[in-house]
Amino acid sequence: MAARGHVQDPNDRRLRPIYDYLDNGNNKMAIQQADKLLKKHKDLHCAKVLKAIGLQRTGKQDEAFALAQEVTTLEPTDDNSLQALTILYREMHRPELVTKLYEAAVKKVPLSEEYHSHLFMAYARVGEYKKMQQAGMALYKIVPKNPYYFWSVMSLVMQAISAKDEKLAQTMFLPLAERMVEKMVKEEKIEAEAEVQLYYMILERLGKCEEALEVIRGPLGEKLTSELQSRERKCMALYRRLERWPECNALAQKLLLKNPDDWQFYPSYFDSLFQLMDQSWSPPEEGEHCSEGSVHHTVAEVVRFVEERIKVEDGKDSRSLRGPYLARLELMHRLRERGYPEENLPGEPLALMVEFFRKFGDKPCCITDLKIYLHLLSPEQHVQFINQLSEVVPLGEQGEEGFAFPEDTKSLQRHLCVCQLSRALGLHHSLDVSGKLRLIGELKAHYRHGLKFGSSALKTELQFSDTYCLMAAHVYIDLWTDTGDVDMVWQSLGLLEEGLSHSPSNAQFKLLLLLLYCRLGSFEPVVDLYSSLDAKHIQHDTIGFLLTRYAESLGQFAAASQSCNFSLRFFHSNQKDTSEYIIQAYKYGAFEKIPEFIALRNRLNQSLHFAQVRTERMLLDLFLEADIILSLEESVKAMSLSSEEDDIPWDSLRDNRDLTVFTNWDPKQRQLTDEHRTRSLEEESVWLRIRSLTLRLLASLTASGHTPSQQNSEISNENGVGDKSSLLHSLLSQLNQTLQTAARIAEKQTQYPLLGPPSTRLASAMSIGSCQCQAAALQLSVHLQELESAGLDESSELQTQICNVFKSLVVQLQEMLNKCKGDLLEMKESKLKTQPSLLENLVFFVETVSIVMWTASYCAKILRPLKTSLQKKKKKKKDANAALPLVVCGFQELTGSLQDLLTQAVEHIREQESGILAQKLSSLSMEGISQEEASFTKAAMDKVQGSYLRSLQEVGDLLKKRAETIKNLKI
Repeated sequence: MAARGHVQDPNDRRLRPIYDYLDNGNNKMAIQQADKLLKKHKDLHCAKVLKAIGLQRTGKQDEAFALAQEVTTLEPTDDNSLQALTILYREMHRPELVTKLYEAAVKKVPLSEEYHSHLFMAYARVGEYKKMQQAGMALYKIVPKNPYYFWSVMSLVMQAISAKDEKLAQTMFLPLAERMVEKMVKEEKIEAEAEVQLYYMILERLGKCEEALEVIRGPLGEKLTSELQSRERKCMALYRRLERWPECNALAQKLLLKNPDDWQFYPSYFDSLFQLMDQSWSPPEEGEHCSEGSVHHTVAEVVRFVEERIKVEDGKDSRSLRGPYLARLELMHRLRERGYPEENLPGEPLALMVEFFRKFGDKPCCITDLKIYLHLLSPEQHVQFINQLSEVVPLGEQGEEGFAFPEDTKSLQRHLCVCQLSRALGLHHSLDVSGKLRLIGELKAHYRHGLKFGSSALKTELQFSDTYCLMAAHVYIDLWTDTGDVDMVWQSLGLLEEGLSHSPSNAQFKLLLLLLYCRLGSFEPVVDLYSSLDAKHIQHDTIGFLLTRYAESLGQFAAASQSCNFSLRFFHSNQKDTSEYIIQAYKYGAFEKIPEFIALRNRLNQSLHFAQVRTERMLLDLFLEADIILSLEESVKAMSLSSEEDDIPWDSLRDNRDLTVFTNWDPKQRQLTDEHRTRSLEEESVWLRIRSLTLRLLASLTASGHTPSQQNSEISNENGVGDKSSLLHSLLSQLNQTLQTAARIAEKQTQYPLLGPPSTRLASAMSIGSCQCQAAALQLSVHLQELESAGLDESSELQTQICNVFKSLVVQLQEMLNKCKGDLLEMKESKLKTQPSLLENLVFFVETVSIVMWTASYCAKILRPLKTSLQKKKKKKKDANAALPLVVCGFQELTGSLQDLLTQAVEHIREQESGILAQKLSSLSMEGISQEEASFTKAAMDKVQGSYLRSLQEVGDLLKKRAETIKNLKI
């Protein structure tokens, strides 16, 4: 609530306490104060609205809305009421109501600049671009200020951007916007930089690059001053688009002479050179090469230019700039790509890279600079290159352990860079087991030695030697994945925990710990790790998958809800926040940002992660609550879940995951490939489709209309059962097709790099038979509908079929439970081994049992009235001894078997808990590591043990609740 200005109106004074209560979050007192005020002043509309805000914030949405509508129908024009209603409707996520509010206000006070501008912003919130254009022009007519005129122009541009018909945008909206700006240019009314930017944007979208170039290079271009080199960059972009390579080359040259470290112009300089060479361009015999000056059109000229820049840097007393040295490597890379003769290259890659290291090896960016050019070295040169770099690193005397350590942070940075380059060249990976263990020992010694340089560092600062620790953890992981030795992963966890104790803000330690704990099936430590990362805004979309992928599958249902909420809160606020960004962009004339904000909103609305989290959260709520706290029907209703509607934009789903979030020095052959990315996205989409269809089919179980059985199909169609039946068939057919695709994907058994995308649950779900069993249970609803139509008298064949499905479901569930048997955590040959897949299987069993039980509950709803009507018929015939119908007996057997299965599962969990508690981790001998390191490793083991117990407890509790609900499943 904005702070109020100085008191001008007695009403302001009366309302002040209510504002204060709302500002301080004391909503109940705000409501009471508003009630008091309304007793004395019944017509004080603003007090009613403030009361409605209090009600909204205390969860009484319906009352709040009714109060707000009372005031809205009176069409208030006082500023207090309008602003309060705006706040209320925004909190209700009903921005469209704000537009109606200000439309009415503008009609009553047609000359108010303030109300007109509020109306414009209200339209901006809901994206009504045509009305925005009209509101902007109406505002300009009342108050002829430039910004209002250009609001209208920008709204035209937005109509063009959002138009589904590109032809309409190019022939109507954009030309009209261009004419409107040209009118202002002719009248010399252009005042601000934002107006020139908008003109440039319109011309660029129309493809009028020549005209745009004239604007940028003319007097209007002089207004572009807010960004450094804004004019030059725009000119460069237009030259490239127009393929005017001579101008592009000459301009890049001029800009690089001014600032040889400005990397953005080197690619344009080299691109233009090769384009000119391909076109066999030659300069004119007389006069300037082009409007921008002289052009370098041969390799020799470009090499000379780069070498001259390097000479200038070499001759400086101050520190050299990296740009020219990197440009030489970039030029060499491009010349090699084009098959240029080796003898004509500007030097030898190895010597040039060693020289670069001599100059810049003490900068942390040296590794990222050189890493992208390592392919210029031949495999035979790798060891020689590292040896030459090592000679440049100043180290002190060898200590007792046989290692020489750097004396200061600059030497440490050089040594670190050599270690990172060794790993990037694959030299670490080619070592045998003993070589890798020696390397780990050396890296750990360097890490601990380097801690003295950061002894006075703040908690928020990283230690200088953190990278040694991270790299040692990576080598441990190599040993774990190559040899399967579980000790290696425990020691990696211990080392990372030790690193985190010295450097609590190191995000890479946290991310790698998070990944390893999840791979070991331990989710409890992960929640705190992710929270401490303090992921901001878009990161919930880009790295949220690391958390949500494992949350539910490891049986930590409470934490899973929390992790879904992390992400969902961000996605839901995105819609509201983006509207505010757009409004601010209009206010401050940052027009070029508006399409970017719209693109961001679309990107997030179409996010694969958003669709996954939404679907998983609803399924999770059903597994935890349906038929336990609420009935399935009430749960589905509370979620506003509909089997008819599919709200996932399948055709435009975007994979926004950041798959390179982990620091990684692996050589190219071990890194994530484009094929990995494609397969991962395909796998994620198919798994999402299975889950989404399962959710919609569960919704259809509640909506399938349990009308009394009708023999006449026409009557049943009138009741809408026919439609629902066809929808059910369609959903089941889609699920079966998707399961076939899933089986093909699971057969491929794609292995992703450990630091790449995690595999989905799809392969495990298919191998344990969870998907197939769930599909069979959901398919049963079709047979039950047929039975409902046919009745119990004349449907013996159908009843036999249904009974067979009942038996088959029990067999499948028993097989699933058998695949959960085994020790989750066990001590073998003094090694602590884990089998996290057993935990995942157990969660699949819980999910599948829940779905089978919901189907059984649906079955009971259909059988009850059929059985009752049959008994009435028997009474009339006085045939009391007739046997129970086959399907009723089958149903009773099913419920009995489900009861037995759940008893078995609960017993299995109890045994597992006892087994895990019996493990005496303190008795484990930790050979080859120090006592301090052993304490961190044991702490990590304790976390995993505690997490398993928590998971088993949550799964066990849920199964016990399900066992209780079976008792009520009677016909």
